[in-house]
Amino acid sequence: MAKIICIANQKGGVGKTTTAVNLSASLAAAERRVLLVDMDPQGNAASGVGIDRNILERCVYDVLINDMDPEEAIVTTAFAGLQVLPSTGDLAGAELELVAATGREQRLKGALAGLQERYDYILIDCPPSLGLLTVNAMTAAGSILIPLQCEFYAMEGLSHILTTINLVQRGLNPSLAVEGILLTMFDGRNNLSRQVSEEIRGHFPRETFATVIPRNVRLSEAPSHGRPIMFYDIASRGAASYLQLAKELIAREVLHD
Repeated sequence: MAKIICIANQKGGVGKTTTAVNLSASLAAAERRVLLVDMDPQGNAASGVGIDRNILERCVYDVLINDMDPEEAIVTTAFAGLQVLPSTGDLAGAELELVAATGREQRLKGALAGLQERYDYILIDCPPSLGLLTVNAMTAAGSILIPLQCEFYAMEGLSHILTTINLVQRGLNPSLAVEGILLTMFDGRNNLSRQVSEEIRGHFPRETFATVIPRNVRLSEAPSHGRPIMFYDIASRGAASYLQLAKELIAREVLHD
């Protein structure tokens, strides 16, 4: 049975898609069967694993709005063990179309229900907002991973998403848990980065991952080549950190088992 994790934060530029792509690839490299679901209309998760969105005939939009069988829209990547349910620009209209739809918050959950035996992990990349697409992801998921940039407004942004999680738990998905808070864009030479890290760990010692994602030029370059960081530059600090994060996530599963 797949563990479904949505990767969400209403702030943009915190490393959501970078985390979705590279954690998916790292889990696949650890011989886990992984499905990456791209719920962001920008479609960067799909292009980050080398999929040309311009030639896609089917995407997650068709699954959510037209009740298409998700298996018809899933694309196999060049990376063993990793498949993608991609998005295109059409998804931008889904937010409005879902408003009048029956069971609008449950659409993704229903679509993924028949796929859970096929994968070990299903990771959902959310848009940088707390609209219906993100709510669909939170309703479908068992847990949420929150990337948090080591910057001044980090705590403020975290309080917003924790409030949303609480609302989803009360109304739509009582079993939704916080998988963890992932500190991203960390620069150990920067006092602010260290202060934010200490503050987050002080408030959320259990929830915060031990792994920290550093600021890393190679991580920024990899998406333009359509390759996860471990296939772009395995020797980089970015690759090492995401492989470590995958190891930490798998270790948690072993503990819970």
